[in-house]
Amino acid sequence: MPLVDPGAESPPESLTRLSIVRSGLPAPETQIVVRDEAGDFVARLDMGWRQWRVGVEYDGAHHWTDPAQRTKDIDRSAILADLGWRIIRVSASLLYRRPHIFLDRIHSALAARGALIMDG
Repeated sequence: MPLVDPGAESPPESLTRLSIVRSGLPAPETQIVVRDEAGDFVARLDMGWRQWRVGVEYDGAHHWTDPAQRTKDIDRSAILADLGWRIIRVSASLLYRRPHIFLDRIHSALAARGALIMDG
């Protein structure tokens, strides 16, 4: 029960978050609202660490197969990068077959941003 978080919007998001926590990384905040300098809404990230501006996004199949969604995602990624966010993207293949890849990416991003990460 201590790992339950009502912020997940899909089972893969929950599994991504659980993989992060079980790997020893700090627990991410879910559904982070990002605003620009003027206070305008930019994005709502699946999860991440606001203080280090590192976000994690689980991208389901429609993020890759729907041209309109893909275009929106590309534009959104550029805006988030301009605001100083580092976004780690997770696909089904990474989540289910190669989780060490996205966990290593998160670890590196957090460490580069000054998070104190305890190596196991």
